[in-house]
Amino acid sequence: MTTAIPRRTKIQDVAAAAGVAIKTVSRVLNDEPNVRATTRERVLEVVRQLNYHPSLSARSLAGRRSYLIGLIYDNPSANYIVDVQQGAMARCQEARFQVLMQQVHHPQQRLREVLGLVDQTHVDGLVLTAPISEDAELIQALQARDIPFVRMSPDDAAHPSPLVTMDDAAAAREMTEHLIQLGHRRIGFIAGHSGHYASAQRLRGYLQALQAHGIDADPDLQQPGAFDFDSGLTTTRALLALERPPTAIFASNDDMAAGALRAAHELGWAVPGRLSIAGFDDTYIARIVWPPLTSVHQPTYELAHAATDLLLQMLQTGQSPAPVKLAHHIVHRASTAAPAAAV
Repeated sequence: MTTAIPRRTKIQDVAAAAGVAIKTVSRVLNDEPNVRATTRERVLEVVRQLNYHPSLSARSLAGRRSYLIGLIYDNPSANYIVDVQQGAMARCQEARFQVLMQQVHHPQQRLREVLGLVDQTHVDGLVLTAPISEDAELIQALQARDIPFVRMSPDDAAHPSPLVTMDDAAAAREMTEHLIQLGHRRIGFIAGHSGHYASAQRLRGYLQALQAHGIDADPDLQQPGAFDFDSGLTTTRALLALERPPTAIFASNDDMAAGALRAAHELGWAVPGRLSIAGFDDTYIARIVWPPLTSVHQPTYELAHAATDLLLQMLQTGQSPAPVKLAHHIVHRASTAAPAAAV
C-alpha cells in the first residue's frame, strides 16, 4: 500500500482560495505597493494555510530580481561564522530571500571570486564580513558596477558605504579594565590576525586601559595571534614561560582564549586560581570550555541580521541607509578572578 503524496500548491490555488487575481498574489509575495492592507493580510493568511512556497525562478522572472543575497566571509573561527550565517538567513527567510554563502580564503583572489559569484548567480546584493569588508579594491569595484552591498566592519570611516558596526576598541578597553579592577597588573594580550582592522582596534583598547590606569605596556606581554585555537595555544605557552608571567590573559577572540585555557591546563596553571583568561565574541565555545570564559559579547547574530536588513532596505528603496552601531557588553563567567597574590 502506497501513501499518496499531495501535489505541490500553486499560485493559482492561493489566488482561488483568497478570491483574488494571480497578479495580486504575486504583488503581495513580492511586497509591492498598491495592495489594500485587508487584501494583503487575506492573501498571506491563505499562503500560511496552504503552506505555499513560491518558485524562486518564477519570482525572479516576475520581479526582475534573483531573490538571492550573497554572504561573503573569510574568518577562521567557525563559531563566529555560524552566528553570522544564522543572522543573515533569519532575516532573509522573513523576506523570502535565499542566502548564498561564499568563503574567500586568499586576499589575492577576493575580487575575482566575489565578482564571479555576482556574474554567475546574479545575486541582488552582498553582505561583506570582515576582513573582506575592509578591502578597498573590492569596495571600489562593487561601487563601479553599482552592486548593492552592506559591510559588517569595525571600521566606520574608511569607506562611505552602508555599514553595521560595533566599537571594538571600547569593548577591549572595558574588558581590560575589568581585569585591572580585579587586581591584575600584568595582563597578557593575544592579538588577532594582523590583516584584520578589528585586531588593531582591540589592541588599541587594551593599551588605552593600561595607560588610563598608569600601567606600563610591557611588549613581552603582547603576542601576535591569528584568531584560531592553535595561535592561542602557542602564544600562551610563550607568555607563561616568561620570567615574570602574566596573572591574566586577554585573547582577542574566544577560539584563542580556548587555546590559552588548553595551554594553562597542560602546564598545570589553575584557572582562575593562578591565571585568569578572558575572550572576545562570546561565541558557543565560551560556554562549553572549562571553566567557561568571561568574554566580550559581540552581537554577531544581530550584526548579520541588521546588515541583511539594511541590504533589503536598499533593494526596496534604492537609497543608501544610515550606518547602524550595535552595543556590546561583558559576560562574566568563571575564568576570571582576583590574582592569587600581588606580582
